[in-house]
Amino acid sequence: MAVRLLKVSSVATAVFASSGFYLYSKNVDFNDLSIIRFGRAAATTAVISYDYLTTLRDVQYGTEEYWAVKSKVHRRSAERLRDLCCANRGTFIKVGQHLGALDYLLPEEYTSTLKVLHSRAPQSSMQEIRQVIREDLGKELSDLFIQFEEKPQGAASLAQVHKAVLPDGRTVAVKVQHPKVQRQSSKDIVVMEFLLQVVHWLFPDFAFMWLVEEAKKNMPLELDFLNEGRNAEKIADMLKQFTFLKIPKIHWDLSTKRILTMDFAEGGQVNDREYMRKHGINVNKISRNLGKIYSEMIFVNGFVHCDPHPGNVLVRKNPESNKTEIVLLDHGLYQVLNQDFRLNYCRLWQSLIKGDLKGIERYSRRLGAGDLYPLFACVLTARSWTSVNAGISQTPVTQSEDVEIRTNAALYLPQISELLNRVPRQMLLLLKTNDLLRGIETILQTRASSSSFINMSRCCTRAIARHKRSKTKSRTRRLQISLSERWSLCQIDLYELMLWLRSSALARWVSYLLNCLPYTN
Repeated sequence: MAVRLLKVSSVATAVFASSGFYLYSKNVDFNDLSIIRFGRAAATTAVISYDYLTTLRDVQYGTEEYWAVKSKVHRRSAERLRDLCCANRGTFIKVGQHLGALDYLLPEEYTSTLKVLHSRAPQSSMQEIRQVIREDLGKELSDLFIQFEEKPQGAASLAQVHKAVLPDGRTVAVKVQHPKVQRQSSKDIVVMEFLLQVVHWLFPDFAFMWLVEEAKKNMPLELDFLNEGRNAEKIADMLKQFTFLKIPKIHWDLSTKRILTMDFAEGGQVNDREYMRKHGINVNKISRNLGKIYSEMIFVNGFVHCDPHPGNVLVRKNPESNKTEIVLLDHGLYQVLNQDFRLNYCRLWQSLIKGDLKGIERYSRRLGAGDLYPLFACVLTARSWTSVNAGISQTPVTQSEDVEIRTNAALYLPQISELLNRVPRQMLLLLKTNDLLRGIETILQTRASSSSFINMSRCCTRAIARHKRSKTKSRTRRLQISLSERWSLCQIDLYELMLWLRSSALARWVSYLLNCLPYTN
């Protein structure tokens, strides 16, 4: 038996050695082999699962020791997951970035650890970049551009961007897809799906299959840069009334499924307070205008840019007009909201702003939350149930409330997991978008400002009125709806004016004069 085993092992060693020598001689990157990528992912999943199973087994649930130990396991597991994403790159980094954006849905240990993936994206070599350009555009790089910076302006999970100059002197940004991502993405998603099913079998409360479903649906769209170009032009047309919003123009003659060429946009990242201070940019105005853009996308148009992380939102002063502008980049991922969903979402936010508990329950149930509607309201707003009861526009966000929400994300992870599997798929990217926008507001210190609720209220009012007008043929009824809409918008305008007067210098001056008047009995 021992001799037979020795023979088998000798043959196996010879096979593996010859295979390794063959691959080495062909200059094959072992990272590109599916078996290596799968093995690495499977090993990481096994180690994380074993850590949770063994470390928490002998600790009494609910005690302080239990939560302290669990936090350490979360941290270790998040670091292993981060290292896996960095090693396998491509789709793994993209999914890891998605998880890192879910601040109020996942334990803090995971989100804070995975956020670094935005700065850990791989870079393709110039040789690879030239090859992609040669294959897709049919010409050498030097024939298309008189200048092409070899160091990328930025590298992401799926592509990197280079600054270049066209023969006519115009400066452009050239986004080039990493050459191996297209081939690996579908296999990587299959690996993730299999491993998540295994984890769900080991931990029934862990039901994050929605993550793979979203990746399956969205990855092909994000890998098609022509689709990204069409999205950019569509949203530019939809939001053309906002003169402060700039979408870089697409150069279609130099764009393919793997290459997107657009006007080069200067600016600082939206979370860079020092850049804004240096260039005289009003932080509150930026936050207010960003809120206007997204309220219009979500509630009125139902066509939503779903990746507003700081690298995709630039701010700048226009050198000619000296007006502040927001530049929106990376239009690969959009969520289209169907009409019923959008209108229920409008009415839910109106109820949340006013603290209308019956409305919150009604519209949360319509959006699939069922009996978990209180949790859904807290997840959607990142506010405590106490604040939701009072009306989120009436209660400022406190640090203790923020800590409470983040703590509850870990405590109620099974329920949050169940909720995310219940709600419509359209909701998942909206939740990610909400968390990214909240992250920007937190850094700008404009979180839960009254202006954001005012913008949302206006857009919800307009969206619902437009829908009602479309459902009636009666001119009288349409006039009634329009008058009701105008009255509601006037009330919102008056409320905004009152808030402005309350905080303005005029109000302080009047208050000072009144205090100076002699008091008579």
